[in-house]
Amino acid sequence: MKSIGLRIHGKKDLRVEEFGLPEIKDDEILATVVSDTMCMSSWKLAQEGEDHKKTPKDLDKNPALVGHEFSGKILKVGAKWSHLYQAGDDYVIQPNLARDNTPFVPGYSYPYIGGDATTIIIPNEVMELDCLVTFHGQAYYEGSLCEPLSCVIAAFEAQFHLIPHTYNHKMGIKPHGNMLMLGGTGPMGLLAIDYAIHSDTKPRNLVITDIDQSKLDRAKALYPSNEVNISFVNVNGLSVTEQKNLLKKTINGKGFDDAFCMISVPSLVTMAGELLNPDGCLNQFAGPIHKDFSAQLNFYDVHYNFTHVAGTSGGNAQNEATAAQLIADKKVNVAKVITHVLGLNAAGETTLSQPEIGGGKKLVYSQKKFDRIDLAKIDVNTELGKILSKHDGIWSPEAEKWILNNMPDISETDVVNK
Repeated sequence: MKSIGLRIHGKKDLRVEEFGLPEIKDDEILATVVSDTMCMSSWKLAQEGEDHKKTPKDLDKNPALVGHEFSGKILKVGAKWSHLYQAGDDYVIQPNLARDNTPFVPGYSYPYIGGDATTIIIPNEVMELDCLVTFHGQAYYEGSLCEPLSCVIAAFEAQFHLIPHTYNHKMGIKPHGNMLMLGGTGPMGLLAIDYAIHSDTKPRNLVITDIDQSKLDRAKALYPSNEVNISFVNVNGLSVTEQKNLLKKTINGKGFDDAFCMISVPSLVTMAGELLNPDGCLNQFAGPIHKDFSAQLNFYDVHYNFTHVAGTSGGNAQNEATAAQLIADKKVNVAKVITHVLGLNAAGETTLSQPEIGGGKKLVYSQKKFDRIDLAKIDVNTELGKILSKHDGIWSPEAEKWILNNMPDISETDVVNK
């Protein structure tokens, strides 16, 4: 069987190629991919190539499929897994396999599984680790966004606070506390806002910062809340001291119980630590690019004020299942983070250009061929534009259906490099 996919051959060397798939083994599953959403982690992967900790060192000889936020339909199930899955099931993948013996994961390391491909082989270890989840949402893009939402869920659950008068900890954000998200209007920040206002444990006050007023305005319009007091604060041009004073003023001079750094800037990480209440927890959510990334932390506060530090890198299988259920139950609307859609033919250039493109999530329809569409710039008089207008400019199951029914399938004649 033939497949078409975006494969990484080395640093900044991404190619859409046709390649052969072997017959599946009894412990494997054959599946299509319908959609994949892009993560900045894939941009980092493309920059580092064979030096990335999750890639084989011989990418030039054994390229790996790219894309780890994907959803699709099962085509064929090996005998070992036929009691749990069947052809026709829709699925999502938790790519963070969390193994001790290897860092290899789908979307970084494997020749036959990744989100930017038409057909894939799901290896045995994915099922053994409960990382293949049957999905019951309305649309495939919702399935793709289970993985990034699982990262947010993991981060919230990794926060910890002392049980009074003990050194035991209660996991999770502080109920009805003050929460800070620095640089919180990117796609992961928006998902975190959505989860914060719809999860069972909510903060009382949520403060979001950014330096782009248009992004703050968009986030404010997308996420109204009657249960959480949300403040959107523009810190553009302010010194760290000025930012500290403004953020404390926003919550009547108090500090924060939970702080999430959605960007990796040393001075802001230090500032977040200084803004914590006693027993506050600082979470470095954004993955630093440089291995020597560091920031100052006041260890007087660690000793006397019980300052805590946490960090998470991806979710786990349970977080993925929770995300899938939240989305299927319509408790969160993950479509709000999608700003661009594209076909597989445009996946390589878009992956490499994510910082320049800006915006939120880029949604790839892996079976299709069409150039990248900026949802904010689409002609409202077109068929797709009219559909978007019906949904306040937000992507929807109706929009996905239009793409799947009207855009051409990608074929071997569209392959960039054969």
